[in-house]
Formats: sequence, C-alpha cells, structure tokens
Amino acid sequence: MNEALAQAMQQVFLDPAVWGIVFLAACYGVFLGAMPGLTATMGVALFVPMTYWLEPVPALAAIVTMVACAIFAGDIPTTLVRIPGTPASAAYADDAYALARRGEAGRAMGTSLWFSVAGGLLGGLLLMLLGYQLARMAAWFSVTEYFWLYLMGLSCAVVVGRSGIARSLAGLTIGLLLSTVGLSAVHGQARFTFGHPELFQGINFIPAMIGLFGLSEVLRNTLQLDAAPMAASTTSGQGSILAPAVSLFRQRPLAWFRSSIVGSGIGILPGAGADMAAWVCVAISKRFSKSPETYGQGSTECIADACAGNSSSLAGAWIPALVFGIPGDSVTAIVIGVLYMKNLKPGPEIFAQQGTLVYSIYLIFLLANLVLLPVGWLAIKAGREVLRIPRRVLLPVILLFCIVGAFAVNGSSFDVGLMVAFGLLGVICERAQISIGALVLGLILGGPLEERFVQTLAGGQGSLIAFVNRPLAALLAGVCLVLWGSVAINTLRRHFATRNADSV
Repeated sequence: MNEALAQAMQQVFLDPAVWGIVFLAACYGVFLGAMPGLTATMGVALFVPMTYWLEPVPALAAIVTMVACAIFAGDIPTTLVRIPGTPASAAYADDAYALARRGEAGRAMGTSLWFSVAGGLLGGLLLMLLGYQLARMAAWFSVTEYFWLYLMGLSCAVVVGRSGIARSLAGLTIGLLLSTVGLSAVHGQARFTFGHPELFQGINFIPAMIGLFGLSEVLRNTLQLDAAPMAASTTSGQGSILAPAVSLFRQRPLAWFRSSIVGSGIGILPGAGADMAAWVCVAISKRFSKSPETYGQGSTECIADACAGNSSSLAGAWIPALVFGIPGDSVTAIVIGVLYMKNLKPGPEIFAQQGTLVYSIYLIFLLANLVLLPVGWLAIKAGREVLRIPRRVLLPVILLFCIVGAFAVNGSSFDVGLMVAFGLLGVICERAQISIGALVLGLILGGPLEERFVQTLAGGQGSLIAFVNRPLAALLAGVCLVLWGSVAINTLRRHFATRNADSV
C-alpha cells in the first residue's frame, strides 16, 4: 500500500500535465458554477469526449476539480443576485443574499470559499483513510432506509425555515405537489402534464430554481430601479476576504468537523447528493447554534456549516462508485462510464488491482481543493464588482442570464416559460412569506420519496410494519420522530410564552 501511495504521489504531484489540467479545470468549474443553468453535471458530460485522449489520472483529475470548483462557484450568483448556481446553494441563499444587501458580500463569499476548501479537504482525507470501510455501511441501506433519509431531509427544510413552521410546511407541500408532475416512476402513468410532452420527465428544477430565486428578485427590484447599488464590502474590507472566515473557523472547529463528517456520510449514500447534505447540515447547525434566530437573515454560521457539508459530500459520493460500481450522484455515474472506457472496472477488486489509481483519486481531491483557494479568491474579487453596477443596468443583465440559463438546460423555450411561471410563483410566495427553500427541496426530493414509499409498501405487502422492521430503518424513524417532537415542543413553548407575556 505504501508503494502504491508513493507512485500515486509521483503521478499527481510531479506530473506538470496534471497540474495544468487541474488549473484549467478549476477555471472551467468556477465558470460553470457561476453561470445559472450550467451545472457541474453538464460540464462533466461535455468534457467526457476529451477523456479519450487523456490518461486515467489526468482525466479523473479534471472531473474532480471542475465539480469541486463548480459547487463553490454556485455561491457567487447566490450571494450577488440571489440565483443559486447549484441546488446545494439554495439551502443558504437567503443568508448569503442578506449579507450582500448589508454590504458584506465579500464576507459571505469568503466564508463559502474557506469552508468549502476545508470541508473538501476533510472529505478527501476521510475518503483516503476510511473509503472501503465506509462503503460497507452504504450496503446497509435499503429502500426503506432511503425513505426515512429523504423524509429527514424534507423535515430539515421545515426546521431551518425562517418563515415559521406553518409557512415552511406550506412551501414544502407546494413543492411535493409539483414533484408529482410527469410520469410516475412507480406506475408509469402521466400525471398533470396537460398534454405537454416536455413535462413527462417532471418539472426541471433548474429553470424552476432560477425562476423562484432569480426572476422573482428581478421582478421585485424593478420597483427600485433608482436605488443606489449595494456596496461591495463594508465590514470585511477590500483586502480581507478570507480573514473573517478564518476567524470563524478558529471559533467553531468542532462545528466544521461535525458538518464535514455529516456531509461525507450523506455523500456515501447513492442519490443523496450535496443538496441534501447542505440542508441537513444547516438544520443541525441551527439546532446547536447559540443564535438560531439569525439563520435566514445573514448568518455566516449557516453558510459555513452548509458549505463544509456539501463540499465534503463530493468525496463521499465516490466511495460507492469505486467499491460497488453504484453511482453516488449524477457526476459519479459519468465517472463510472469513463472508468469502463479506460478498461477499469469499479468494484472491490479495484483497491487491490488498481491501488495506485485509487490513491491518485484520493490525492486529486486534496489537490483540487488547494487549487480552488486561489482561483476562488480571484473569482470573488471579480464578482464583488457586480454590486457596484446600477440597478437599471444590472437587472436586465440578470434577466438575460435567467433566460439563457433556463434555455441552456434542454435548449427548450418551454423551460423559459416554466422559469417565468416559477418567477411569478416566487413573488407570490415571498409576499405570503412562504418558504421558497422548502418548496425547492420538496420539488427535488418529492419524486424519490414517493418511489421509496411505494417500494417499501409493496415489499411489505401493504403493511406499515415494513417501514420499521429493520434496525437501521427503526433508528432513522426514531430520529425523525425526535426531530418532529422537538419542533412541536418548541412551537408550543413559544406559543405559551407569548400568551403569558400578553396576559401580563
């Protein structure tokens, strides 16, 4: 093993071609993440033809780097114009944008960058030290455990919602209803498509997310065209993008470690992904925070823990892909195809037969996150200048990006119309103070939740005992019950405290 590690270090750190590809992939990944509608998965898919002419290590280095950088770069439009560049950014979009409106965009993006790198490094180390052992844990999960996991993720959206339990539940309900559009994964029947074949695959969440967050913000700001542009930075200073983040890291090392561990654990589970990791980490962070009332209103703690969780989950997603050949997310599904194209078969034997390649992948995660630090810093410096642009110039440009981003997903004008419809829905939800974040998560997880629910019922012949007849399923069910119970108790406690205060 030591010999394989030494060979891997030579391949990764002493090969100029790997360094050059990593740097170019970092720039490409930052561009992908910063452009709404251009996802990391799309970028990896477009890059696959290039892998024909690359050796396995440089090819995998490019994929790892562009995904890691794209996940961070999605926070740039999230902070500046409230358009999540990636689904994971939706978990803390309100906090990042609230900081930008207060003139602290540099602080928000600096926090995102530092904790993305820190979380990604810890995730890479966990992948290196415990990859094979952690993969065995993923084999414990059946459809029943995934049902409770998705239900826990949806519950977290209600817990972290700043709109209150009732309005967060309303947003979640709307999202779950919208997730039923399209062909049912279980029954194969078209639902609520109204004769539009574009809806057979369901509502594409990229145009929906652009409309809910981006277009709705444009529509609201058209009434304030003469307002002065937001200051690029006030409290964080022009030369101290990372200083507040480093200070926060020193104050809360255990919180960073906790979020990174949780993110890595969620990343191991196929289909969970960085977006669920972000939501779960935000919920846990708020539960243990000394100032939970600031979440949703500009909390750097929220941003830090979410970014650490979603970045660490990226490495975790490679574990089931390497050990079982089961993709942890859409990116690793493409990676498995690339491995087969290079005559490398994923599975337990890859650790024995291709030990040098496996260690190279581990080291690439560390290198990618280290390269992200200077590249991301330059992207933040360039991005902050956006806030100096007058609104009457900036808003048409944002609208153009919204249209291009929605159209770029499938090259369909229908998606542009879908984005407009969700933009109007976003305005209505904001007026009614309904949680848009919960709506987005319901839209994303509603389909998988329904599928696991029906599969569990079918496997248990219609008996509800099937949901708790496995030890791990019963444990996850207990966690969900504790979560719901704590929310109900806190709600009742606040209600009675308010009544007593009014009576006095």
